[in-house]
Amino acid sequence: MENLSIPSLLDLMGELFSDEISIAVATTSEYIYYLPSKRIDLKIRAGDSIKDGTIAHKAIVTGQKVSEFINRDIFGIPYLGMAVPVYQDNKLAGCVVAIYPSLTEGRSVVTIKVSDGWKPIPFEMVNYLEARDRKTHVYANEFIGTHTNTLQEFEYTLPRKSFIRCHRSFIVNVEQIKAIYPDTHSTFYLEMNNGKTIPVSQSYSSYFRKLLGF
Repeated sequence: MENLSIPSLLDLMGELFSDEISIAVATTSEYIYYLPSKRIDLKIRAGDSIKDGTIAHKAIVTGQKVSEFINRDIFGIPYLGMAVPVYQDNKLAGCVVAIYPSLTEGRSVVTIKVSDGWKPIPFEMVNYLEARDRKTHVYANEFIGTHTNTLQEFEYTLPRKSFIRCHRSFIVNVEQIKAIYPDTHSTFYLEMNNGKTIPVSQSYSSYFRKLLGF
């Protein structure tokens, strides 16, 4: 253990939470370490300055542990954060930050754009969402429409118990999956209730298996 570096130790700790929680370490002025999770990535890089209004900034300004919701104005996506200040020789040296996906914002519908207006679709009626042609297409039981949110934004606001990212281009409603079939390279594909087949990419396959328990 005596030869284990701090970055290596943080990487090991990050593996314990890599599915759900991103981890950042900062001095009082900039980030020096960042490990994104599969559920949320704020695209922070080592050397980035700490922005006003972030959870890291709040912990450094107050010198105290901070835990709260941060809206999408700063990083483009909302998140829940917890930051703990780090002291060295009784002097504030920086902070360690845990970044969680935000919970659903209390809505129970996705309001999609259709040819003659907008249609609120209850979550349980949504089959899947697809990113295509620079738009997010929402496929429901009886309707197909578009939405201005990106898949990344939907990933952090849709109910986590039902909606899972399975591919860079797809989020599926697990309650609308009819069957799961193996595919090449340790991946698989989904047959949805509406007859559509959805691929599960290799980068999401282990996470998908873990959440569905197979």
